[in-house]
Amino acid sequence: MKRKIAVISEHASPLSILGGKDTAGQNVYVAELSKFLANLDYEVDIYTRWDNKELPHITNWQPGVRVIHIKAGPVEGIDTEKLLPLMPEFRENMLSFISARKIKYDLIHANYWLSALVACQLKEILSIPFVVTFHELGHISRIHHENPDPYLKERISVELDVIRKADQVIAECPQDKFDLMHYYHIPAFKITTIPCGFNPDEFYPVNKIMARNVLNLEQKEYIFLQVGRMDEYKGVDTIIRSLSRLKALKKAFRLIIVGGDSVDDDIHSNAEIKRLHQIAVETGVDQLVSFVGKKSREMLKYYYSAADIFITTPWFETFGITPLESMACGTPVIGSNVGGIKYSVVDGVTGLLTPSRDPASLAEKITHLLSNEPLLKEMSKNALERVNTTFTWANVASQMSDLYEKLMLSKRQTAIENTKETRKILVA
Repeated sequence: MKRKIAVISEHASPLSILGGKDTAGQNVYVAELSKFLANLDYEVDIYTRWDNKELPHITNWQPGVRVIHIKAGPVEGIDTEKLLPLMPEFRENMLSFISARKIKYDLIHANYWLSALVACQLKEILSIPFVVTFHELGHISRIHHENPDPYLKERISVELDVIRKADQVIAECPQDKFDLMHYYHIPAFKITTIPCGFNPDEFYPVNKIMARNVLNLEQKEYIFLQVGRMDEYKGVDTIIRSLSRLKALKKAFRLIIVGGDSVDDDIHSNAEIKRLHQIAVETGVDQLVSFVGKKSREMLKYYYSAADIFITTPWFETFGITPLESMACGTPVIGSNVGGIKYSVVDGVTGLLTPSRDPASLAEKITHLLSNEPLLKEMSKNALERVNTTFTWANVASQMSDLYEKLMLSKRQTAIENTKETRKILVA
């Protein structure tokens, strides 16, 4: 019999286009993990908040995977920071959906603290185990965000309660595990480290000339690429500020930035893009920076393959999926020496690590790589080998399945023991 998994991801739907304010790595994580779990013979229902009237209540998205839109507040986009008051409605409507259809789930996998809040309550009602991937912790957000979550106190309180009630907490990298143990005092036995991944069917090397032709990009200049959500903590301004320091480069260069709320190059579509464009103007590099908007998953491999270097310099990053995607396309990464990036990028082997918020250091790293063509080629080869060995979604799903099966077996054994004890009492 197929095992049924309820995945809760209240704000990050697999149906969203990436690059907007609240669409990023969690969307990819939920989508790809669910698809590859279905390949392992699980039935997966993804519960997410209904935020678009054009979407149906239930979408049969992939073989074995449904996306179920749950009403919580108005059916429109709402910032994640404002969703906490809507979670009771989300819980009740999700529970009503499950009860009306008499669905029997074997396990819940919650993503983010808001989903985990719902999962805690459903665990008691449905009497099934649940695991949680936080994706970002309140304590870490407080340290790094200049404008932290308005519900930060409530968030940390919820996270602590979730940690007590969850059957297992998923850490995405060694730094994530350290943060969970250091700030939340979780015993090591309650944490399982399972990384994020990439899909080899989506991300693979494309001939650079061909990729640039597809994107109508100049063949004779260096191209630097940044892909992701437009948020100040992503540190894209560090990349822009580094450009004026690249005087030693022997040919022209361009920074391409993929992401934002628009699918085109409207620099006024997003407050962060507008801020970044102003920085480019102030530093005299605005003619060297292209904001191209958010792009479909199908197009991203061309951007990664067209680039000479992928650059990502966030202040912090729980994991960071885009470096994996870049390496899968054979493009070396220069990334901040933080979080999951310092785990996925092997410094000097698959790319280079640099301090965050340090344009001078970043410029040195860029110059070093581009002045050493043999090193760039060697890193490209090493990057491909590392991601295909360690970070495929098939591998991630297999590790997750092992954890699920362990927890479901433990639940069955506990139920058997409880039945035996009940019989003893009745006989006595």
